[in-house]
Amino acid sequence: MKGRDLISFFGSVTAARPTAARAQKTRRVGVLLNLREQDSESKAYIGAFLKQLEELGWKADTNLQLDCRWIGDDASHIHKHAAELVALAPDVILAADASRVGALQQMTHTIPIVFVQVVDPIGTRIVKSLAHPGGNATGLTNLSELEISGKLLELLKQIAPETKRAAVLRDPNVAWAPNWPIPLVLARSVGVVVSPLELGFDLGSGYASHIEDSIIEFAEKPNGALIVLPTSFAIAYRKLIISLANRHRLPAIYPSRYFVTDGGLISYGPDAVDQYQLAAGYVDFILKGKKFAHLPVQLSTKVALVINLKTARSLDLTVPPTLLASTNEVIE
Repeated sequence: MKGRDLISFFGSVTAARPTAARAQKTRRVGVLLNLREQDSESKAYIGAFLKQLEELGWKADTNLQLDCRWIGDDASHIHKHAAELVALAPDVILAADASRVGALQQMTHTIPIVFVQVVDPIGTRIVKSLAHPGGNATGLTNLSELEISGKLLELLKQIAPETKRAAVLRDPNVAWAPNWPIPLVLARSVGVVVSPLELGFDLGSGYASHIEDSIIEFAEKPNGALIVLPTSFAIAYRKLIISLANRHRLPAIYPSRYFVTDGGLISYGPDAVDQYQLAAGYVDFILKGKKFAHLPVQLSTKVALVINLKTARSLDLTVPPTLLASTNEVIE
């Protein structure tokens, strides 16, 4: 099921009058996110989720109790926070990315789980199929990372044609593998050598230094560029990564718009806020007592291309008119 076809699937269920939901007892929704609580993106995601739920008749502190757990960049806390949420026995849990969903499924086979930002729910064994998930999880999946990553490389070459080397910032702790699926045939055809740049190790307070040392070492040779994948660590440390890329004059392409609003060069990827809005429809469906097993996984196809012209100028890059014409948003 693609795009917003899910709306027609929900039909009259999501269109039910809000008063019907308000008449019900308070329901409990758990949330397990892959960001820090103070992150502006966390607020945007939860805000979009709650706004959509309110339109469907569910209002926080009125007939809805929200229990949030934030993982941020510390992967060691995933199972701890997952266990805390399951112990609260919520009616449904919203979870971001495969690692969090997997941790929850290890602890409960009965509490419904609605997921967002999961790259490969079948390959990571979260669901049996998109049409018939089975088990206790369903939700929103991104376009295949292979499809996205190929586009990242193409766009990077368009905006920085001198690129000969590309380091892919990857997180070995993330469940989906190989975690940097840049098509090697495409890379060779455009004359770029791609290699992984490991992130995500448990280095405690030394993690920022690890990122800095890795990027500086890569930048020592000419014609380099960065491809940043959508991992929790990249999101949590995005300002550091953006600062290092710009300081060492490395053209970089990022997975989401907020990297570019923070000063990054260019981004291309799924619209995460859109996924949280759509996830509210799943949660509403479950809270209203409908059969969870009938909910298919939806493919989120809404993507955005964003370019920061100020950053491009600082890197002495000229954005081709054809690329500008296909951009969803230009930041001056």
